[in-house]
Parts: sequence; structure tokens; C-alpha cells
Amino acid sequence: MGAVLVTGAFDDLGLRHVRLLHEASRVGPVIVHLWSDEEILAATGAEPKFLLAERRYLAGSLRWVSAVALTGEAHPKIDRVCVDVDGPKAEVSAAGAAAAALHADLRELTARELSGIPELPLSPPDASRRRVVVTGCYDWLHSGHVRFFEEVAGYGELYVVVGHDANVRLLKGEGHPRFPMAQRRYMTGSVRHVHGALVSTGSGWMDAEPEIRSIGAHIYAVNEDGDKPEKREFCRTHGLEYLVLHRVPAAGLPRRSSTDLRGF
Repeated sequence: MGAVLVTGAFDDLGLRHVRLLHEASRVGPVIVHLWSDEEILAATGAEPKFLLAERRYLAGSLRWVSAVALTGEAHPKIDRVCVDVDGPKAEVSAAGAAAAALHADLRELTARELSGIPELPLSPPDASRRRVVVTGCYDWLHSGHVRFFEEVAGYGELYVVVGHDANVRLLKGEGHPRFPMAQRRYMTGSVRHVHGALVSTGSGWMDAEPEIRSIGAHIYAVNEDGDKPEKREFCRTHGLEYLVLHRVPAAGLPRRSSTDLRGF
């Protein structure tokens, strides 16, 4: 099965991008042709929100992506080019041009084909590895989240439990979450470092307690700003290791948080 090319800016990575890459991966290994900052400016007349290094890091973190290549970089032979035909005109045009230049088939995916949020089934746990759980809203998937997942996955098989909508509103107030829980679960579950993603069913700071029990977690990992007495006490009384990590971005990338990016 030959490789599939998806070309675009992948700026402000969202559900539309991830759904396109997911569907393209059903056809073959996905190569993302990532536009440079200069190519985005030329195609759209506007600077990207996120610079090249961050966009490359995010696109490459997705389980649906085999490789990320810039213009002029080598990549496997491309048999097909996939595009969201209802997406930005510049990306649709670029996909058509790429297909013609590569003598590849053009696969135009419609909004209907990219609609909905697929259920990502949980794979059986690896009995030889420790299971690590992280919890949170994860309302806007950004490079800080991915770096956190990447780091935590070094301690064992990683499970992400996203807060259900009502509990997020309870803890953060009206206007939260920005995206519904099914979407937040799908987005976090699309990151290659994540073994499985679930939605919490409890309430308060320990809304993920039922899921932590069902997972059989050995470690509960949090960022320093997610360190809560309720979480420490739960781990103490249930025999889990409690791991507090510092927010350290991936090399060369800015520090990101959902609060800072809200309205960005």
C-alpha cells in the first residue's frame, strides 16, 4: 500500500485536521506536507498563528501520521493525495497541484465523510507495563499537552481521562469547556503517546476516580498546576504513586497553557 500525502498549513490544529488525517490513514501511511511560514503567507495573505517548529511537532505527534516533510524534503513514493474538499481553498488547490505533479490519485473527502467523532476503542493493557493516568480538561490540544503526554508515557502505559462537560463547568465556570467531551477524548486519543482515552464519570477534583479504578492505574501523574490535595490523598489511601511534573516545553517551543491560548 503506497503512501498518502496530505498538504496544508496545519495551523491551530483542530478536529478538522485530525479527522482528515485519520481518514487518510485508512488508505495508506500518511505523509504530511507541511507548509512553511512563508508558504502560508503567500497562499493566504496572513502569518500563521503558530510557527513552523510547533506545527511540525504537533502534526508529527498524531498516531495517524507516519512522517512530516517540508517542501524539498525527501519522502516515500506517493500514490494518493487526500484533501478536505470543503476546506480552505488554498489547501484544495495545493492538493490538486500536488496530485498532478506526483502523478498520484486525488481523493476528495467531503464534509459528510469527515463529520462525526469516531469512537477510539481501548486496546487491552500490556500486563508487563505499569499503567499511568493523567486527568484534565484538555480543551484545546496544544504542544504543552503533547509534551506532557510524551513525558508521562516514559513512566508506563498512558491513559488520559478527560473531564465530563458538567464537571468542567463546575470546576472552571460558565463558558467551559470550549469543546464537548467526545471531541476532547478523540483529540487526546489521537496522540501517539496515549494508549487510551476515556471520559470521567465522577465529580469534583477526583471526577476520574471510577476510571482510575477500572484502569488499575499504578501512577497518577499531574503537572505542578494540577497538584491538588484531593489527588494526593486519593493516591496515599489507594497505594498509587503520585507524580508531579514541571511544565517544560519541548525543545525550542514556547510554553503553552489552555488558559493563555483561550481566544488566541
